[in-house]
Amino acid sequence: MRKPELAAAIADSADLSKDKAGQVLNVILDEITNSCAKGEDVALIGFGTFTVRERAARTGKNPQTGAPLQIPASKNVAFKPGKALKDAVS
Repeated sequence: MRKPELAAAIADSADLSKDKAGQVLNVILDEITNSCAKGEDVALIGFGTFTVRERAARTGKNPQTGAPLQIPASKNVAFKPGKALKDAVS
């Protein structure tokens, strides 16, 4: 399912227009993105949690030459599914 299909499903379920459902979906995604950008976790009970994780700097290897290279520290967003989502998928 892609974003327009999700917006259409929201519109059908919530008795909204497709445009309004698309706006709601965009606001939700923007708020999740903004919270993660601030380093905050976003917990949606029953669905899952978006968590910002920090990866330490480390030494890697260039696969073509085998030369060592330094990989800088970075931040990534991880998603841990909630119990209801796990149960629905299983």
